Amino acid sequence: MHPAHPRAIHHGDAMPEPLDRRVVGLAGTLAGGAVLAVVNGLSGGRIGLPCPFHALTGLNCPFCGTTRMAAALLQGDVERAWSFNPPMFVVLPVVALLVGYMLLAWTLERLRWFRLPRPRPSARLQRVVPMAFLAAMALYGVLRNLF
Repeated sequence: MHPAHPRAIHHGDAMPEPLDRRVVGLAGTLAGGAVLAVVNGLSGGRIGLPCPFHALTGLNCPFCGTTRMAAALLQGDVERAWSFNPPMFVVLPVVALLVGYMLLAWTLERLRWFRLPRPRPSARLQRVVPMAFLAAMALYGVLRNLF
């Protein structure tokens, strides 16, 4: 069968390989952020985590506004969400979809229902993507405070 197609799992098949620790970490971070966004939205913005960088310098860090952005998205206010942090507006849904897919694939395999293909990025890609993301966010952090 073609590797891109799911296949039924037979009872004799081995248990799935464990979830990558980065997927588990990202899932926990996304879940915590979602809870914080809900609390922030329900409190009218009165409850949230203050940014230590902003508290120390008075400048916005590259991630400032992410909680408010998520709270605005949960309220359906896309325009306001975009205004808080455009890069995270784009990145967070992509990361959430990838993490959700990985969790779904692992769960379905663990339940022995069927196996979805799981992406296996190369070691180089696993090093380059986070560094490129952090570099882009650092540049955004500088530019957002200049303009």
